[in-house]
Amino acid sequence: MKQIRSFVGMDVHKATISISVAEDGRSGTVRFIGVIPNTPEAVQKMAKQLARHGELDFCYEASGCGYGIHRQLTGLGHKCTVAAPSMIPRKPGERIKTDRRDSEKLAILHRHGDLTPVWVPDTTHEALRDLVRARVDASMHLMRARQQLLAFLLRHGRSYPTGKHWTQRHRSWLAGQTFKEHAHGIVFHDYLETVWTAQQRRDALIEKISSMVASWSLGPLVEALRGLRGVDMISAATFIASTGDLSRFESPRLLMGYLGLVPSEHSSGGTIRRGGITKTGNREARRMLIEAAWSYQYPARIAKEKAEILVRLPKKIRDIAWKAQTRLCSRYRSMVARGKKPTVVVAAIARELAGFVWAIGQEMRLNMATS
Repeated sequence: MKQIRSFVGMDVHKATISISVAEDGRSGTVRFIGVIPNTPEAVQKMAKQLARHGELDFCYEASGCGYGIHRQLTGLGHKCTVAAPSMIPRKPGERIKTDRRDSEKLAILHRHGDLTPVWVPDTTHEALRDLVRARVDASMHLMRARQQLLAFLLRHGRSYPTGKHWTQRHRSWLAGQTFKEHAHGIVFHDYLETVWTAQQRRDALIEKISSMVASWSLGPLVEALRGLRGVDMISAATFIASTGDLSRFESPRLLMGYLGLVPSEHSSGGTIRRGGITKTGNREARRMLIEAAWSYQYPARIAKEKAEILVRLPKKIRDIAWKAQTRLCSRYRSMVARGKKPTVVVAAIARELAGFVWAIGQEMRLNMATS
């Protein structure tokens, strides 16, 4: 049989995978193969049967099912693309959606080169990404537990009179709270125990991240990013775990676009309209930069804790970090003086901060190449 190149579209679900094949060429035949179980054995059998007729180029949408299918197919010697779901072209008039149509659509779009691939991390990188996401989940759980405890106390007229919450004095104040009703005491101690448990879980995950980053291949890059103002070990590790090796971005604009920090635009004819940032790409990495950008509202200086980190970094990294601080602090105040909203200013600072992050990534790549 004549050897041909085929593009295989897979609509992947938890239990099943719908398979369609589009033969190479503008008028190549598109046919629906069928539905197989979502198991490694079934995927291997399917790939072996289709490979009898020629070269295979697989594709499927990125989803909660992960990258196991991609790793299996590439390990078998086939090409495989994991497509970004938000970038898949969709016709406004489409009102029928089935697994068969989705797989056929993926195969056709892949044949035409209209799919935008996502970056597939290796297993170690993916494991660290899951770890930092677990830390984010633990922090959110802790925040909700604290809110529930404070809301319970407020319903009973208990409000902390002075200082900030969750300090040593506040914890002592919580320990002294008593209730006349036995049921209220049970609820209070349950909420309080939930807070302490959630805090211990978050702190334990932070320690695990710190220990893993020390032996990670991208650990030196995480340490270099800590030289930037507003970036600590956790935020740097979260950023790199979410974006991967920064050397894969050929320019800082590509990194800014990946983070969704570039302004949206709707232009037609002679009319140009630009709106807020696109907020596409990775949400965790964008949030880390937004949080760091708030620290640039204060005058440029080097704190004692930051100086202990900078002294361990190469001089070029220190120069980039100081240039970022002097420029962004000045730009923050100038934009506020022009009457810009704080949220708009922070988004602009975060976008420029992404450029300095990219510059540090390029410098670290050169250092690792020469060492």
